[in-house]
Amino acid sequence: MEKLIVFAFVGLLAQTIDGSLGMAYGVTASTLLVATNVAPAVASASVHLAEVGTTLASGLSHWRLGNVDWRTVGKIAGPGAIGAFLGATVLSNLSTESAKPWMAGLLLLIGIYLIARFVFGKPPVVLPGQRPTVKLLAPLGLFGGFVDATGGGGWGPVTTPTLIASGTLDPRKVIGSMSASEFVVTVSASVGFLIGLGNEALDWRVIGGLLVGGVIAAPFAAYLVKHLSLPILGALVGSVIIITNSRTLLQASDAESLPVYVGLFALAAVFIAIAIAKVRAGSADKASAENPKEATTGS
Repeated sequence: MEKLIVFAFVGLLAQTIDGSLGMAYGVTASTLLVATNVAPAVASASVHLAEVGTTLASGLSHWRLGNVDWRTVGKIAGPGAIGAFLGATVLSNLSTESAKPWMAGLLLLIGIYLIARFVFGKPPVVLPGQRPTVKLLAPLGLFGGFVDATGGGGWGPVTTPTLIASGTLDPRKVIGSMSASEFVVTVSASVGFLIGLGNEALDWRVIGGLLVGGVIAAPFAAYLVKHLSLPILGALVGSVIIITNSRTLLQASDAESLPVYVGLFALAAVFIAIAIAKVRAGSADKASAENPKEATTGS
């Protein structure tokens, strides 16, 4: 029962972050599961099996709201499924000691990307009349699916920002289409893990806990979207992922030391400070735009 509660908390926290940022459920859940000594392959398999239900619900919701471009889904879902199956097969056949640094490295890169996007990133520019081509979608799907399975998450952080930055599809359609595609990717990864690990290797308390926590967190995540700034949330989440997975890599290479950890926490503090400054600057610019006369008088 105690383990179920722990894993439910992991699912709750991961879903809260995912619902607020629009990504990072798998990255957060896998990072926390590995930190609680769950084997990397079991962690990724558990996350993907739990996500089968959440991605289906998410994809249907976006479809009903008209957020899905099915031509884009058709071009990226297939390669994504192939990449996910291959990634699950690779991770299932790695030893626990070999898999931990590999997964930690991938998650660390995704954590850095979250910082880059939400703390330092700029709003995307959408080019009217453009559509993403199969030349972009096929390799992106293959790579995103492979990273998603081997890293325990990563479909959203890899595909969504890349397509938004390309300017070939409205951001609303990008998010909806990638959410719909993720269901296919998740099912494919789950099949790969079930074949590679077998049903007996999975702890259904982990999967059940993630599901329960995710369902409970959904309404709270919607509240956070409205009340918490994305740069600050991105800085907090990215920092936690960077510190946690850096610790795993340091342990694997016997390079742990107090100065390194002090440096990591100092770096996290800098990211958070920059995010706070960015939010304050945005609020000041908005206030100036709404009250140009007062801004002129004040200067």
